[in-house]
Order: sequence, then structure tokens, then C-alpha cells
Amino acid sequence: MITLLGIVTLAGAIAAMALRNLVHCALALVVAFGGLAALYLQLGAQFVGFAQALVYIGAVAILIVFAILLTRGSEGPQRRVFSASWAVGAGVALAAYALCVWPANFKHAIEGVELPYITNSWLYHGPRLALQPVLVWWALYCADVIDWPWRRSR
Repeated sequence: MITLLGIVTLAGAIAAMALRNLVHCALALVVAFGGLAALYLQLGAQFVGFAQALVYIGAVAILIVFAILLTRGSEGPQRRVFSASWAVGAGVALAAYALCVWPANFKHAIEGVELPYITNSWLYHGPRLALQPVLVWWALYCADVIDWPWRRSR
């Protein structure tokens, strides 16, 4: 039971930090406070558990929710967290990574470097080396860095 309460408390705390909607964050904080109060009650600290429930859930969390709801109209327009060119950066990074490990793949194939659970035959290395340029092309194409061989309208 304590493990379950700990998981609920931790999930509420993480959700309070990670959610983007302020009302949802405040309600997740209520869940975290409630889980903490239940943990105190489960461990036999009744005074601390009930004080946690009355003070934090009954007063602080409700005050936070009302403050958010009453000041909700003064927010500016929401901005995107990532810029519009994040896909370009991700594609270029994946392509650069694939280009950097390609020589290591050739060395592995030619010298027969022993690795656990990887067979040392050309049935493994041949398709891997042949498809690595395709991976580079795919990353750049999906990131809209290149549009070869199909021309896309921009």
C-alpha cells in the first residue's frame, strides 16, 4: 500500500511540474499533497497526515486554484516551445551521426571485430553498409533539408 501511495504521490508531483495547463498543474499538486497525507496516515503519523490534508489540500491548493482561475484572462498568446526548424536540426544531426559511424561500420566489416550477439558475416554487414546512405538521405528528406528525388511544393 505504501508503494502505491508513493507512486501516486510521485506521479502527481511530476505531473504538477510537467503539465502545460496551469489548472491541471494545480490539480496534480492536490493529488501529490493528498498522496503525501495518505502516506503520513499509513505510517501512523495521524496529526501530520490530517494537518497536511487540512492545510495543504484544504487551503493552499484551493487558494492556488482560485488564484489561477481569477487571473486567467491576463495571459498573452501561447508560444511554441520549439522553433519551426527543429525538424531540420534533428534530421541534420541524424545524418551527421550516420555519416560519422559509417567508417566504423566499414572497419567492423573488413577487420571482423568480434562483438557479442552480432554475427561476423557479410549477410549482416552488406545490407547494413548499403543502407546507411539511405538512412542519411531519409533523415535529410524527412527534415525537409533536401527534396531529391521528389520535388515537394514549399
